[in-house]
Amino acid sequence: MLKEIGVDSHEELFSSIPEGLRLKKGLNLPHGMSEGGLSLYMKVLSERNGTLNNYISFLGGGAYNHFIPTVVNHLISRSEFSTPYTPYQPEISQGTLQWIYEFQSLISILMGMEVANASMYDGASALAEGVIMAIRINRRDKVIISRGVHPEHRRVVETYCNNLGIDIMEAPFTEKGITDLNWIRDNISEKTSAVVLQNPNFFGCLEDIETTEDIVHEKEGLLIISVVEPISLGILRPPGDFGADIVTGEGQSFGNLLSYGGPYVGFFTTRERFIRNMPGRLIGETVDCNGKRGYVLTLATREQHIRREKATSNICSNEALCALAVTIYLSIMGREGLKRVAYLNVQKANYARKRLSNLDGLKIRFNSPIFNEFVIETPESADKIHKKLMKKKVIAGLNLKPFYPEMRDSLLMCFTENNTKDEIDILCETLQEVIKT
Repeated sequence: MLKEIGVDSHEELFSSIPEGLRLKKGLNLPHGMSEGGLSLYMKVLSERNGTLNNYISFLGGGAYNHFIPTVVNHLISRSEFSTPYTPYQPEISQGTLQWIYEFQSLISILMGMEVANASMYDGASALAEGVIMAIRINRRDKVIISRGVHPEHRRVVETYCNNLGIDIMEAPFTEKGITDLNWIRDNISEKTSAVVLQNPNFFGCLEDIETTEDIVHEKEGLLIISVVEPISLGILRPPGDFGADIVTGEGQSFGNLLSYGGPYVGFFTTRERFIRNMPGRLIGETVDCNGKRGYVLTLATREQHIRREKATSNICSNEALCALAVTIYLSIMGREGLKRVAYLNVQKANYARKRLSNLDGLKIRFNSPIFNEFVIETPESADKIHKKLMKKKVIAGLNLKPFYPEMRDSLLMCFTENNTKDEIDILCETLQEVIKT
């Protein structure tokens, strides 16, 4: 090969790399293995990982351990679904366009909104796109975002807005764990483009969207609601019922695995009057020349389809396979199935909150209505409690100190339909035990 390309040695092949940057000795690699030996070695390595098969988990905070019906993974594993990409020739992508249309329809109904796009990368980027869309609509440059919004999502919003001249203010939360609406009332102005809330918020508490809507719309701003745990909408009224203008969120709870935190699937909904400012793509239903039903790429205001300066987003793809899992999950669960799952989450969380509140040394941080998450205060640093429980193969929620330094003794606990009563009892017994040691 060297002779064919006219090079005398390996050293000459890499002559463009400065001498000081080159490795002077061979790589310290182990000897080769047989296929059987390598498989065994990889199996041993994998067993060093902790999984939900050998740990009891009460983690939430944006990634939720929900039951996934077998049919979801069975269907998305089919070859025609596992390899799809953006349908550049929509007339020959009827199957893909159909299920994306169904995804849009299901999400619109669930959020109580008029239109949904064909999915986004994830909940964080969807929220950031919602903030930028609000700026496009009313040409204002100030945004108020609640500290009750997922802290990582807030960071993504800041990253998107960093060089756009957008002034972001963070609204504090009250002792009840919900957004301080008096602070918003005092700080909102005619220059405020949008107010952003998450419901249920990062602490698991239910926000007062109705009052927030009155405050925001009085100043002719836009109300953006983020839904990171959409299973909650099995029993909660949708944001659209409260006058939300843009509703974004994370769809991982609907049929998608935890997968070490991704890839996930964002969703984006809005009012029909704002549709021209919506990022991403929109699939529509029509009829062909023979009167048969068909699906088309109706709206795609991205730079791949129109002039770059006219684009509303640079999103060039979507999480197609994850969005398909959402569509299948919602289709087979239906209204009643989703409602029953939501009730199980509420019941498990409230049983756990009652039991934990009776433990010596523990305190429930916020006394507000919840869905499936809440915050507990521990008698010593949450990090120490967390490590002690991990040794007993119990993952006791999310340590809030990295996100909220003032909450160094707090854990965010999550309880889903996958957590049994026995597991919750084990958590309480183990917590009481480690607190005393």
